[in-house]
Amino acid sequence: MSGDDLDFARELARASAVASLATLDPDGGPPHASLVTVALDGDLSPVLLLSRLARHRRNLEEGPAAALLMTGEGRRDEGQADSPSDPQAADRVTVRGTVALSDDPAHRARFLARHPEAAGYADFGDFDFFRMTVGAVHLVGGFGRISTFDGADWPPGFAEADPLRAAEAEIVAHMNEDHADAVAAYATGLLGRADGPWRMTGIDPWGIDLRNGGEVARLAFDAAVLTPEDARRALVALVRRARTGSPPS
Repeated sequence: MSGDDLDFARELARASAVASLATLDPDGGPPHASLVTVALDGDLSPVLLLSRLARHRRNLEEGPAAALLMTGEGRRDEGQADSPSDPQAADRVTVRGTVALSDDPAHRARFLARHPEAAGYADFGDFDFFRMTVGAVHLVGGFGRISTFDGADWPPGFAEADPLRAAEAEIVAHMNEDHADAVAAYATGLLGRADGPWRMTGIDPWGIDLRNGGEVARLAFDAAVLTPEDARRALVALVRRARTGSPPS
């Protein structure tokens, strides 16, 4: 495993809004795979919103072992982003671990920022939030690039980034309310996405999360940002680059 592979796997997971969830049948039957929406906590622990009516939820209540396959695919509309003609050449990362109920308000906030449409049913009596504790990660970066690493290496660290994490909600609200044009420029000018009412849904030391309806996007920073002032400088530099047509470095 190389540090580059680990960073690549992390960024692939951060870009993912949907995933395939594999659980085990409690009666010794075959594994069960299903489609779920996913968000990531600050330590890259996957956060899920699951219904008691779903078979995967019932499986997890009997046995918490699970795996999530993420491909960096966030779009759930008809116009899909370009992808390799051979799916086996595509990048993907699998995280394996155990899944448990979570009543942490931060997990709820993180998930609903990523998936605002879920606010319409998140408080239904049969829905609850869950968090995966990651035990192992397996990356396939197309043909021939395969790495496996321990879950202990998955969290990105940077305890000194606590000031940025504390200010995340304020930064996101400020950008959406006062700099919506800049947010749109990130998506269209740097990521080549279509025009639309893009909004920022999250910021962390490594980049920002964007959303336009059912489409999500991830824009990485050139270098890690640790404080709100670092973030301001990085966001200003990115919008200048977007407006001059310079691609991300």
